Amino acid sequence: MSQSNSSGDASVQAVPAGSVAQAASEKIVFEDPHASMGGMQEAEVTRVRTLRGFWRNALIVATAATIFLCINQQFALRFFIGYTQLNTEYFYLLIALLLPFTFLIFPGAESAPLDRVPWYDIALAVITFAASLVLMSYIRKAAEAGWEFGGAPTGAFVAGLVMWAVLMEALRRTGGWSLLLCILPFTLYPLFADMSWLGPMRGTQSTLEQATSYHMLSGESLLGIPIQAFADTVIGFLVFGVALMMTGAGKFFINIAFALCGTFRGGAAKVCIFASGLLGMMSGSIISNVLTAGTMTIPVMKKSGFRASYAGAIEACASTGAVLAPPVMGATAFIIAQFLNISYAEVALAAVVPAALYYTGLFLQVDAYAARHGLEGIPRSELPRAWDAVKEGWYYIFVIALLIVMLLYFKRESHAPFYATALLLVLNQLFSKDTRWTFATIGKFFEVNGRTFVELAAILAGCGLLIGAFSMTGVISSLANDLLRIAGDNAFLLLVMCAVTSLILGLGLTTTACYIFLAILVAPALEKAGLNRMAVHMFIFYWGMLSSITPPVAIASFAAAGIAGSPAMKTGWESMWVGSIIYFIPFFFVLNPALVLQGNYLEGLGLMALIAFGTVFICGGIQGYQIGVGDLRRSGALEWPVRVLLVLGGIVVATPGGGIVPLSQLQVTGLGLAILVPTILVARLLASRSTLVIPTRTRSMRSATPS
Repeated sequence: MSQSNSSGDASVQAVPAGSVAQAASEKIVFEDPHASMGGMQEAEVTRVRTLRGFWRNALIVATAATIFLCINQQFALRFFIGYTQLNTEYFYLLIALLLPFTFLIFPGAESAPLDRVPWYDIALAVITFAASLVLMSYIRKAAEAGWEFGGAPTGAFVAGLVMWAVLMEALRRTGGWSLLLCILPFTLYPLFADMSWLGPMRGTQSTLEQATSYHMLSGESLLGIPIQAFADTVIGFLVFGVALMMTGAGKFFINIAFALCGTFRGGAAKVCIFASGLLGMMSGSIISNVLTAGTMTIPVMKKSGFRASYAGAIEACASTGAVLAPPVMGATAFIIAQFLNISYAEVALAAVVPAALYYTGLFLQVDAYAARHGLEGIPRSELPRAWDAVKEGWYYIFVIALLIVMLLYFKRESHAPFYATALLLVLNQLFSKDTRWTFATIGKFFEVNGRTFVELAAILAGCGLLIGAFSMTGVISSLANDLLRIAGDNAFLLLVMCAVTSLILGLGLTTTACYIFLAILVAPALEKAGLNRMAVHMFIFYWGMLSSITPPVAIASFAAAGIAGSPAMKTGWESMWVGSIIYFIPFFFVLNPALVLQGNYLEGLGLMALIAFGTVFICGGIQGYQIGVGDLRRSGALEWPVRVLLVLGGIVVATPGGGIVPLSQLQVTGLGLAILVPTILVARLLASRSTLVIPTRTRSMRSATPS
């Protein structure tokens, strides 16, 4: 199984699993050339060219210039003396620096060489660079004269057509054919939007010149929300994420996780969840999370008695939560902030409860599985000590604290990652001998960031044309009304339609592209149905994210399967089973926006506790082990009826009442308890009569036989 893909390509030093203390002390080497904040997840693109010599140096220079331009723009340093740069000029300058490298890094075909850059890729890079500069030279005049609606000179029109074409090819190379085939027809849609056969999608038609001008010169398409989010905030967080991993944060977080969770029942899996959650909070990248934490946790889980496919599934599910866990979420979170015209801090706060519920559900699933199969914890003697881990990496705590204060208190999301990165690098040079940077490390740092920037910029720019196409035709409002009519004004039916569509689209699109698509087409209808705007956008985001563990793509599961040595598809199906509880959670928080901290915070905390309580029974039914009852195999022939009733009762208890739910919270909770209480009593009675003996797996990993 190849571990290189468009989601991220990390090279992580494997560690021995015979002793956790030994494993946890090994150094993690993070060399993630395009850990894309959870945004990229297409499995088709698996060949990436490593640049050498002149082209590597060019990438490093372009990356350094990109970071410098971002700092200049965000901190208003006025580097361009006597000249005030427009935001749109800044965006085009970033595109000119980054987009050409798409053709140098990502080969256009399976037969293309990887050891050298062919002439035709160089030609495409030069053409892209030239088209970007030409369009940038016109952008100021375009803003003054209104050329985005037509009337642009021939030079701008030709350069726009060229940019349109190369951008689609860049989209294919970074996101695969499925992403291109989803985006390209919609970028062309304004050219035939007035056709009668389009039905509810019928809108205002544009000429080729008008469409090209709008796509390339307006602030609503190529230079729209996705690229604005990338230029304003994503660059800084990507820089911070790479710096964090290249200073040894992976080792620190994993050591802490082993020390705190290793002795629990099924401790190796709980370490995996805790470590991946901590790493994900800082990296925001699903695949780099799998490949960083997974090389440590998956071998330990296998040695502890977990099946290889199940170990891979746990890691995949735990890492997928990376894009949902604040403070550093996936690139999509920044797009949400731009869509809603709010600060990133508000998006991060809204994600706190959903993220907590996600990991709570996963933790309870693993606990029930471990209890059913007699998987105990890891001996304390084989674990690192928490105090030793803190002494080695104490400065990460101050860096994270600074980041959170800057984000949530000062609300400076564009500045926060740069301040945090500067503090991190200073403390690392002063207090860490093992990860102290050299000139070679600095070069690698720029190269890793450059590859990340190139991939993400190509996909976000391409997705921007999707927004531009619908903005140009003006169909969004009418489409929302049509969707409501189809659903019969039933908000719950509309939510189910949205969830299914999001999951299907997510199988072929990146999380970011899937979110943008549905935020344009479906979100307005859900908002018109009376649902909270933030909850709607989080709901769409959440369901698009779940494609990472849902076959046939399930890129997080496939990456974990490569480490676990298990069949990819089997690991994908296991991931769905392990993560089954998390398919319910989005419905809970969209039914009551207090769960995304919109409204009464105390109400949100109360509902969170109620959902966690219901989740205990959902997980118990799914895994066949209920806390307070024991192994449900003791129920004999009634095992499956008991399990189904536990899941059903847990879902009812966890469902927020009121709103579009016709029952009050008290009535919903009472109904759930009416299902659960007799079910548990029957299960306990049957268990007390059973003589079933469940073997317990050995605690010592040295004597355990790998599954």
